[in-house]
Amino acid sequence: MTAENALLKYESGRSFVPMVALTDSGDHTLFTSAAELWSGRAGAAPVVRPNGLLTGGAVIPAVAAGNNNVDTAALTCNLAGVKTTVNASTNNAITRPATNVSKVNSITVNSGGAIAVVAGTDGSTTAFSETRAAAGGPPLIPVGSIEIAQVRVTTSAAAVITAAQIFSVPGVHKELALEPIFTVDSKTGNITFASALPLIHTGVIAKAVYAEYYEPIFADIPIASDFVPSANSHTVNSKQYYGTTRGSVASSLGQGSFTVVLNDGINDPFLQEEDQTIWFQFFPDRYQGSYILDQGKLGIKMSFPPGDDITAACTVSTREKHTKVSV
Repeated sequence: MTAENALLKYESGRSFVPMVALTDSGDHTLFTSAAELWSGRAGAAPVVRPNGLLTGGAVIPAVAAGNNNVDTAALTCNLAGVKTTVNASTNNAITRPATNVSKVNSITVNSGGAIAVVAGTDGSTTAFSETRAAAGGPPLIPVGSIEIAQVRVTTSAAAVITAAQIFSVPGVHKELALEPIFTVDSKTGNITFASALPLIHTGVIAKAVYAEYYEPIFADIPIASDFVPSANSHTVNSKQYYGTTRGSVASSLGQGSFTVVLNDGINDPFLQEEDQTIWFQFFPDRYQGSYILDQGKLGIKMSFPPGDDITAACTVSTREKHTKVSV
């Protein structure tokens, strides 16, 4: 097969998708969008905002020393895709158990951006459970809320809450926006967390994860040739020892490249993407659906021969090698 019917496309524009909830794939680690690709061009890179605490939000015994109350410091959080400021709050009432048994109260930021206390179920003894919604355990908090601490009590009598009864370990009693860490995969329009998100919300589900992004719009490069996708290359280094030789393999990522025939080298729309990180689609056969996908910073070196076409030798400097998409 030859590539005489090949077609090369480039990311010539973008369609904006405002902040939207991503979909939990089911493993509570991978969250997906409706897009096939996310742009990475300057000013159009995705913004990912998982619900969770960003700064502040310390929970302390009520300064006024009121029974069954706690105060919270001012905080910032990601809430439904918006960076939100919540003012300090005082005298947030803790619910005690009906008898002298364990009870956990979750201190939360609700979906409206206010501090709210969610009471768990009374235990059967003074021992606490770590299972959500279990007797004597922390409650499932409403969908869209953010847990910032837990208060654990074992007596029914009104009393001042002490610091020892307040728990705020990240990932256990407190939801942080940026933990666990996550990676963005623009080739699939997905994000992946380093570990599964805790299932602490009503319905036994994970916290909400939001993103805004741009979907690439592709245009043909009318006259192009000699496309070479980015790829890994490998070299062997060896060292001789007594009676043997030992080798090691090193890998490096090489640029993609192609050549374009230009109109005047000044007003060609393609030239507007020079030095930008954009997507490229290469179809070995324009009449078939399968293609090679590459994303990288576009480098352009133009040539103006007196008796031939004006051309541009282009490079695509990538962070990872190309992807093959079979249709």
